[in-house]
Amino acid sequence: MPAYDFRCTECAETFEVNRPMSSTTEECCPSCGAVARKVFSPVSVTFKGTGFHNTDYRPKPKDESAPSEEKAPKSDVPACPAKTEGSSECSTCPAAS
Repeated sequence: MPAYDFRCTECAETFEVNRPMSSTTEECCPSCGAVARKVFSPVSVTFKGTGFHNTDYRPKPKDESAPSEEKAPKSDVPACPAKTEGSSECSTCPAAS
């Protein structure tokens, strides 16, 4: 059974009670017998491992030892000077073949 913290509305004493989650009965202060209210406190949550936004969508580090992408080798053939398709220069240009 979970433990819940309660605080008395009259004397402000805080105490702990073990009871089922489904219990809806009021708790009474053990010191003065007045009605006590449940105390809500923040819980700490730690996300470890993969599967969380921070670890899955973080930018990947660049590895310096990885081979760089090879670029296409440069051709000794110059680019075609004719800018339009079907030009008579294209049939004789070495870049067109």
